[in-house]
Order: sequence, then structure tokens, then C-alpha cells
Amino acid sequence: MSDDVLVIGAGVVGLTTAVCLAEAGVRTRVMSTDLPRQTTSATAGAMWGPAFAEPADRALGWSRVGLEEFTRLARDPATGVRLTRGRMASRTPLPLDDLPPQVTMVPDLITCGRNELPPGFISGQWARVPLIDMPRYLGYLTGRLTVAGGRLDIRSVTRLSEAIDEAPVLVNCTGVGARRLVPDLTVRASRGQLVVVANPGIEEFFVEISTEPEFTHYFPHGDQVVLGGVSTVGDWRMDPDPAIAAAILDRCAAVEPRLAGAPILEHRVGLRPERAAIRLESRELAGRPIVHCYGHGGLGVTLSWGTAREAADLAKALV
Repeated sequence: MSDDVLVIGAGVVGLTTAVCLAEAGVRTRVMSTDLPRQTTSATAGAMWGPAFAEPADRALGWSRVGLEEFTRLARDPATGVRLTRGRMASRTPLPLDDLPPQVTMVPDLITCGRNELPPGFISGQWARVPLIDMPRYLGYLTGRLTVAGGRLDIRSVTRLSEAIDEAPVLVNCTGVGARRLVPDLTVRASRGQLVVVANPGIEEFFVEISTEPEFTHYFPHGDQVVLGGVSTVGDWRMDPDPAIAAAILDRCAAVEPRLAGAPILEHRVGLRPERAAIRLESRELAGRPIVHCYGHGGLGVTLSWGTAREAADLAKALV
């Protein structure tokens, strides 16, 4: 075998894990059905933000690692990461005097004044957080992997057991694909849909804090703005829904009128890997060591560096 570790999955979690391994001198190969820019990760908005996930204590630590790493990456424009000011707002009262640690770690938090909130929103905060242009960022990670000596192998498998002879250690970062590949029937798809429009001059982001399946957010990335969003659990459709797209455009224009009539550049659909708790642990598969790292839901970007470093450490100990 020419590889020490085979990482299965080329989304943001898999690529970041592979980068951590390769830069540590581990001979690493990434196997994926899709190129990185064809994965669910490429369809994300995306931003680092508060991470409410289980296991809560570990997720808090992973989130801190992500904030530190993305803040550092924002110094290099080639990464696609930028520190950007914007609002996180709610249509219901927020407990601004008793914020959880997931929120208090957010940089530069300032309570919004009433006149700073869009119609229909009654509480919110300003913040300055990393925004990530995912197509560009995935290209950056791929280049970083190659420079470190890692390889990308575009090939599909129907079961993880088919890959046991590919390397001494496997790392499973297959996201929603884990439902079929492990198989892990506790993994569910949460369908997301976004609309990308030409940027009419917007420099600040907006995120609605909500548990509803339809919500409002927009993220400016240079000459484009990514608009959302929806989260529909159990919906595996990959084709854009015109009605959903129209509703996204209406909601975003209600918050930011400059978005009304902005030329549409692209529609994106992705399936978030929902699970009751993120799975990050080492096990055995047909007598061969395997590290599982999946189930991040909509927090794959936020938690990518924290979980990748831990998964890489587990894998290195098994080589």
C-alpha cells in the first residue's frame, strides 16, 4: 500500500482532515465520488457561526478551533475567507442578558438598536465573523492538500467495506452518504436551497435566528451574494424548486431592498447530513481501523477544523 490513510469524502470535512494529515507527513489519499466543488459543501453560504450541536462540550471546543483558524485564513484573500460585519436577528425576543457560550464567543457582539432591525424582527446583534466563499475555499484546500503531497482519487464505493484494502487506516467523512455507506440509518438529509445573485453593493451579511424550516440569510462574496434559505429534513430532491427560490428572493428583498430584481446567477441545492450527535470516533471495520467523522448537519464549515484535527489525530495514532 502506498498510502498511510485513505480519507473517504471530499467535502469540507474530508478535505480539511486530509490537509491536517498530509501536512503532518502522513501519506494521504482522498477518495470521493465527486470533485470538491461538486460536493454539498460547495453549495454552502457560508459563515462561521454559533454551533449548537451534540456532543455540546466537544462541539464548543471544535467551534473555537474553527474561529481561530478561519480568522487566521482571512488574512490571505486567496483562501476565500473574509472577516465581515453583519447582523444576526430574530422575530422573537432573544435572551441578550444570558447568552450561551456558543454565542458569547462570537467576536464583536453588539446589540442592535430598534432602528437597525428590518421590519418583522424585534431583537438581534451585530457581529464580525468569517464568511467563506465555498467554491474558492474548496479550491484553496485542494491546492493545499496537493502541496502537502496528498492525492485526490475520484472513484465511488457502495459500501465502506469495499475500501478496506486501500490503506492501513480509513477515515470516513462521507456526510449524508454515511447513511448508505456505513450504513448509518440515523443520518438524515436536510435539504438546503440557495440563490446566487449579482451583488448590488452589499457588504454586510444578515442571518435570521430561527428554528423554522424557512428563514432568511444573505452572504456577500465580492460581486455575488448568496441568498437563503430552507432546511427540509427528509427531502432528498437535488433539483432547484422554483417556488422555494422565489420565496427566498422575496424574504431577502424584504430585509435588504437592494436585492429586489438583482440578476440571478445560479441556483444551488445541497443535502446537509443531520444526525442526533456528530459522530467522531475510531472503530474497526472488518478488522481494519476506521475513524468516523460525519453528521455535522449545517455546521460542517464552522466545525470543520476542530473535528478535522481530532479525526486526524485519531488516524495518526492508528498508522
